[in-house]
Amino acid sequence: MDGAGGGAPAPPAYAGVGELPEELAADGTTVVVGDPAAATTVRLYEDPRCPVVEEFEEFEEFEATGAPALREMTLRREAKTEYTLASFRDDRVGGDGSKRAVNALRAALDAGKFTEYHAVIFENMVVNELAGGYTTASLLKLADQVEGLRGETFDSAVTTMKYEDFVTASQKAYEAAGGDDPRGPGTPTVAINGTKVEGDRHNWLFERESFAALLASVRN
Repeated sequence: MDGAGGGAPAPPAYAGVGELPEELAADGTTVVVGDPAAATTVRLYEDPRCPVVEEFEEFEEFEATGAPALREMTLRREAKTEYTLASFRDDRVGGDGSKRAVNALRAALDAGKFTEYHAVIFENMVVNELAGGYTTASLLKLADQVEGLRGETFDSAVTTMKYEDFVTASQKAYEAAGGDDPRGPGTPTVAINGTKVEGDRHNWLFERESFAALLASVRN
């Protein structure tokens, strides 16, 4: 979906996400969502403007992708998700939409609304390379879909790029995860209990049943 609407509540596909625990890890860049005692830990690298992430996250056009399986397992408290939010797309295609979106997501975490706002952001991804991605106005409008998120504190953080240092540090953490590739591992990249999903299995990220089976096999 190449646009950003607002005002309507979050779609039913995300029912229950607001009940999930969420916190910033001690490293200062990882956002952890889910039961801390969950047996399965999924590390997920995402850029809010990456079209391949859109394919992974989109629920209307790509209902068979892996994101719903991960969300459902997290809601059942069988997994927790560790997010590293990248913003490299801005440098590659222009604009500052990724950085603004990551900053806004960090502000939502402070409000205890990261999971719900993440759901709305990735339901309304803006990957248009010419437009530069998300704007302050579109991010605030999307926040209207998350009950209790809008307010002076959140709006100011989004408008002033309060968490710009977090955005920079998070991008550096993403780059460091690339190993021999200083550009980073690519998005979306998934590691389950420390093991990266790669090779032929990387395609399973976009197949709901296959990714669900992979998650279940690790848990078992």
